[in-house]
Amino acid sequence: MTDDDVDETARTLAERALELPELAHARTVAAYVSVGSEPGTPALLDALRARGARVLLPALLPDNDLDWGEYAGPGSLTRVQRAGKIALLEPSGARLGPDAVTAADVILLPGLAVDARGMRLGRGGGSYDRVLARLERAGARPRLVVLLYDTEVVAHVPAEAHDKPVHAVVTPSGVRRFPST
Repeated sequence: MTDDDVDETARTLAERALELPELAHARTVAAYVSVGSEPGTPALLDALRARGARVLLPALLPDNDLDWGEYAGPGSLTRVQRAGKIALLEPSGARLGPDAVTAADVILLPGLAVDARGMRLGRGGGSYDRVLARLERAGARPRLVVLLYDTEVVAHVPAEAHDKPVHAVVTPSGVRRFPST
């Protein structure tokens, strides 16, 4: 895709995501800053903030777990390069701890694909597996939403016993919901 295509897709994706009732009523949203070829999230992050939502962004810890910090606009991000990993934009402010995510009403998850069951294929680092396990231990039940390109919604992805289905996937062409578990 050209840079213009990527920008247009990000705007469309943000519009689709903002139509979700879950995001319209969310007080706290845990999200992420897109990297590489991921569907763009900056416009969505800014729109959520403009609506008054508290937006939490992850900071990768050495063990691949995630700490969280509050997004306060593009100037609140720092580029972080870790050995052998892709550079990430992380919140530059105070760290809130790994458990901060349990306060989220909605969690926007990155992914490579989602299948017809709502199973998400991640990048394999286990960061979000830890987040989902932490939510379960805390009894937190936020809505889980994945942002993808249309071609990344597929018939089947491999899943293991610890994998959890998401509630919805947002693509530029629309929203697909999955049965709650």
